[in-house]
Amino acid sequence: MKKIFISLFFFLSLFVFNQQVMGLTPAAANRFAACDLCGYCPPDRIPSAWEKCRQCLYPNASTNTATKGTLKIDPVTNTGPTPQPGRQYTVIGCIQTDLASFSQEGAAASVVQVLLNIIFSAIGAIAFLYLMYGSFTVLTSQAEPEKLNYGKRLIYGAVVGLIFSLMSAFIVNFIASGILKIPGF
Repeated sequence: MKKIFISLFFFLSLFVFNQQVMGLTPAAANRFAACDLCGYCPPDRIPSAWEKCRQCLYPNASTNTATKGTLKIDPVTNTGPTPQPGRQYTVIGCIQTDLASFSQEGAAASVVQVLLNIIFSAIGAIAFLYLMYGSFTVLTSQAEPEKLNYGKRLIYGAVVGLIFSLMSAFIVNFIASGILKIPGF
């Protein structure tokens, strides 16, 4: 019975001593999350787009991944790493609304501006591809009237589509910023 009490006292004192030492060490203050919002989960490899994502979401964090600046948990609030407010990192890059919520003035306009830029860029790229395809069709028509007319129609359509896209982007920006004076455009 005496051996049981001694071994119980030994394990209990070891546990209490361990807890006191753990609480006094500075390493206990530095706790880390398992993963950050950029997909970095140590000990796994760093994702290829991590640096761009870090610049977007965690601009104040160190570029050195050994410091784990994007993974540090705040000891006061006991919350994980918080990204820069109003920023979202997506496949197409960093989308910045510069505002924390849509209740503030200009937040929706900045998101709509990003979406319109993507849409008009895609339209321009498609028009350019049609222009290239129409040019290729004209060059390879070998004086066949049907193929030559088809290539000309493709080129005319691409040019008209490109002009329409540029004019619509100009009109949307002019109406939003000049006439309606929507902040963020």
